[in-house]
Amino acid sequence: MSDYEAKAAKHLLSNPIFLGGENRSGTTLLSVILDSHPDLRIAPEIDFTEPVNLGPHILEACDFMDENPAILIGATKDSIPLKWYDGIHFVAQCERSGLCREEIRSQIVDVMRRRRSNLLDLDGRCFLIESLGEYLREKAGKQRWGIKLQRKIKDVARYSAIWPRAHFIHIIRDGRDLSASHLKTVPDWGYKSVAEAAKGWLEIVGEAHRMAPRERYLEIKYEELVLNPQTVLRQIVDFLGLPWSEAPLRHTEQHHALNDNPWGHPAAEAVSKPLYTDRSGRYMKDLSPAQIKEFEKIAGDELQRLGYGLTVHR
Repeated sequence: MSDYEAKAAKHLLSNPIFLGGENRSGTTLLSVILDSHPDLRIAPEIDFTEPVNLGPHILEACDFMDENPAILIGATKDSIPLKWYDGIHFVAQCERSGLCREEIRSQIVDVMRRRRSNLLDLDGRCFLIESLGEYLREKAGKQRWGIKLQRKIKDVARYSAIWPRAHFIHIIRDGRDLSASHLKTVPDWGYKSVAEAAKGWLEIVGEAHRMAPRERYLEIKYEELVLNPQTVLRQIVDFLGLPWSEAPLRHTEQHHALNDNPWGHPAAEAVSKPLYTDRSGRYMKDLSPAQIKEFEKIAGDELQRLGYGLTVHR
């Protein structure tokens, strides 16, 4: 552990749960399911490394959004001024998590005062996420908080040092289905080619497990979650040391902040519905034989390591 990481770890002593995975792997679904557990307050992702700073810039973004109340209605990356995009995105993600704008402002002002900084460096940014998570946990009367790290799960070694009591759950989906989802479902921001998707998927699934602290890191498969949710959820609650609850199996019956303020989240509508399995194996009809062959040529070894069979004989 570096001197910086050792210093950060002394500050961040809560026990969050971080969910990670490649985009379109089921991370939002998993967050909503776990948020249904009576002991957990799990929020969607909050991209805390992208904005210029998490202090004055976010406060100004809040003001800009107040002055332009329709800015998020039907918003796209191209429709939001570049200067404000990351800041507005951060605020929108906080609102998806159940924080109103005044709560966001109050938390930022308080952390800036305590840290005596504008929250430019990773240390300060993580301290703010800690504060937001603890605030959401206390507000909900839960025992633990969590958020999605999404692709940042590849940096699990860094975040496990900053949060030495955190647990990390990595949800993995067949990369060929993920590729099909990017090309067919989110063509505006997803991967533009099978080769790009294969390399991006490999970057996440091939590295995180090598760097993670074994006792605090768990990999699950999207396909197993939707096919055998009770089995997978028992594995998760055992890993987290939590009592079993049937509530996550009925996640559509629970209230989730994401449903109140989806702000265009691509998975918000889908996760409000019961689990379904028809997205597994979609690559067989959504990708051409040539595209499947291309993906397996690039990422076939990792597919096999994870137990996904190949369609192309090598």
